Amino acid sequence: MTHLPVRRLLVDLDAPVQRHWCGGDPFLTAWFNALSMSFPVGEQFFIDSVRQGLKALPADRQERFANEVQGFIGQEATHRRIHGLFNARIAAHGLENTWEPRAKARLALMANADARHGLAITAANEHFTALFAEWMLTHQQVLDGAEPRLKSLWLWHSAEEAEHKSTAFDLYQALGGSHEWRVRWMRRVTLIFLTDALRQTIHNLRRDGTLWRLSTWRSGWRHLMARGGLFRESWVAWRAYFRRDFHPSQQQSTASEDWLRDNANQYQRVGAG
Repeated sequence: MTHLPVRRLLVDLDAPVQRHWCGGDPFLTAWFNALSMSFPVGEQFFIDSVRQGLKALPADRQERFANEVQGFIGQEATHRRIHGLFNARIAAHGLENTWEPRAKARLALMANADARHGLAITAANEHFTALFAEWMLTHQQVLDGAEPRLKSLWLWHSAEEAEHKSTAFDLYQALGGSHEWRVRWMRRVTLIFLTDALRQTIHNLRRDGTLWRLSTWRSGWRHLMARGGLFRESWVAWRAYFRRDFHPSQQQSTASEDWLRDNANQYQRVGAG
């Protein structure tokens, strides 16, 4: 199983965040702000799903996953907390989080569902975040011009997402989750996640007054769809999820390990891990 140390990022989020904190680029700022708005509620759902998945295993099989689940919960709880602080800073710019209430309403419908459904949803979202994390860690120039504390925030988060990308997937498999439901949930999550992310980004840009600038749309195309863009570069890895023999560990990279090793002065391990 995977060892998942919990780390406390050594950044100060008490100070205000600039309106266009991502190198002065309104689109990138709005996009990352939108993603951050989804994290507190999303990561709480992931924590709950993995915890319930572990409890659903027979007692004699829980020990195999117990330490990894504890690390997963610790990492995701830390992400939830720090993005809550970040979201409070960007709310000062007049932004409105419309994604969170929609997500809460949808996720409430899963309250009494089979634990495998929550795990399948979590595994699908973790695949997305792992793809985004890999893109971030291999395109760090996107954050050039951002405040160092905010660049550290996004790269640290990306590195840890790459670390725990297999946890929910492995629990789903251990509980006998089917391939058919796994890919069915990925199709649903893809539609919902991308629709909500783009919808919140547009809402952020509208509130910011930069939605109809040509430079905004150029930046969106360049960073999402053009050569080297997030969606274009992640397409093949996203499709791999639909293979019957897929496992997250098949998409390996040293980018996460490299960042964590080279930036050990920016975080502190929590506990004995």
